[in-house]
Amino acid sequence: MGNSAKRLGKVLSLNRLSGAGLVLATLFFAFSLTPSLVPRPLVAQGIVSGLSFAAGYAMGVLGHTLWRYLHLPEPNPTLERHLKWLAALVCLSISIIFLWRAAEWQDSIRQLMDMPPAKGTRPFSIALIALGVFVFLRILGLLFKRTFKLLSLKLAHILPRRTAYVLGTIASVALFWMVIEGVVFTYALKVADRSYQEVDELIQDDLDPPDDPMIPGSADSLISWEALGSRGRRFVTNGPNGAEIGEFVGEQSLDPIRVYVGLNAADTPTGRAQLALEELIRVGGFERSMLVLATPTGRGWIDPSSQDPVEYLHRGDIATVAAQYSYLPSHLSLISEAEYGVENARALFTTIYDYWSSMPQDERPKLYLFGLSLGALNSDLSFDFYDIINDPFHGALWSGPPFRSDTWRSVTANRDPGSPAWLPTFRNGDVVRFMNQSQGLDEATGEWGDFRIAYLQYASDPIVFFEPDAFWREPEWMREPRAPDVSPQLRWYPVVTMLQLLADLATGSAPPGFGHEIAAEHYIDAWVALSEPPDWDEQALNRLRERFTQLH
Repeated sequence: MGNSAKRLGKVLSLNRLSGAGLVLATLFFAFSLTPSLVPRPLVAQGIVSGLSFAAGYAMGVLGHTLWRYLHLPEPNPTLERHLKWLAALVCLSISIIFLWRAAEWQDSIRQLMDMPPAKGTRPFSIALIALGVFVFLRILGLLFKRTFKLLSLKLAHILPRRTAYVLGTIASVALFWMVIEGVVFTYALKVADRSYQEVDELIQDDLDPPDDPMIPGSADSLISWEALGSRGRRFVTNGPNGAEIGEFVGEQSLDPIRVYVGLNAADTPTGRAQLALEELIRVGGFERSMLVLATPTGRGWIDPSSQDPVEYLHRGDIATVAAQYSYLPSHLSLISEAEYGVENARALFTTIYDYWSSMPQDERPKLYLFGLSLGALNSDLSFDFYDIINDPFHGALWSGPPFRSDTWRSVTANRDPGSPAWLPTFRNGDVVRFMNQSQGLDEATGEWGDFRIAYLQYASDPIVFFEPDAFWREPEWMREPRAPDVSPQLRWYPVVTMLQLLADLATGSAPPGFGHEIAAEHYIDAWVALSEPPDWDEQALNRLRERFTQLH
């Protein structure tokens, strides 16, 4: 224990630390406490602050090394020691001031989202977590330095010194990358995938296989109850039935059709897609007036706030089909299984679309695509415009589209002049339209054609507006005019803002109607504009909004 304390003391000794590194590290640490898009939990804030401190320290050390390499003038050792102590006192004062204000900055976001003020940011806990992160990364940096010196010295016996340094650096980076990405990261993802798979395979105690032969998972179904998976079992059994819908709308309604294929139902994406088609045909999905091809999130989840309202809007005369492609949450699937999700989405779309397009036009349902989060990305990538241009489906609703969505990025980048990046207008809204909490799809000036694409997004959603480029430049969505759900105290800082957005993406949470939590009332408005269900006036729609606001 004593030796460990001594080693830690050496790592954090002021004499061993860079003065320039400390100054820049403190600035980055202070900036990390300012608001971003959504409120940050304590641990997330501590990790972001620690990473920011470490990044600032590394950049300060690199700058000082470059200064020395150029043989620029430096203070004498005595003056340098005094300056370092003065810098340490200034850094400590800045840290205390910014930690004190951290609660105010977090509450500026919570106030926008109608959330109660934070009970306390616990500045000591944040500082302690940040210190732990910095110590870990500093030890990792020292280990890298020793590895570099060892490899460089070995190479210097057979190569010129400068060449040995270059090759030693490359070899050290490659070695650390292989260990971290190829071993640690891959193993962690495998453990996470195995854990989520075990959870998915559990049979919920509160759910029983359906008796109705027209519901997937029943004795007559082509898909067994076990093969539906955890998310699928809830999806096919927890939706509204015709009696509930009929009681609300005041007229007889149909039981909505839901078909779901779990990841274990077949060995290949094509096999699962074919199974989904056969089950959809069996239960009469193509005999309904509307068919939704829904792409789930990474874990196979389909938001009830998106699905239940559209079934009410169309009085149960609707079928929905979906297939699972992962067990991991969307932000992990986005990193590790992105291509696999696309492969599954394409297989399902191609299989369903080929059958649908072979039907007589006056006998087939209107076909719509839907996806939330990673589901929106994979739904977008599930088809090629050249394959459908002669017989297009009717539309797509993509909510919370991830920043990696090529179509979304292209449309946003080429938006009409004067429209903000957080709510663009694209070619007057003739094909593609955007909406958020305060502006609906009907506010575009153009005439919406028969083929429609709708994006439902909030400016405070980090999964939509995360930008790796925020590392070195201010994102366009941060410029004026600022979105109503984004804190006016949000500022861009190089490196730090990107780390803040990354933490928001991974751990941030918000109430419905903000961040990545799409509210049911906004889904209602989106589906009404997109699919134009008949016999709904504003009074009836308000009743429906109130119903789902209370439920969700």
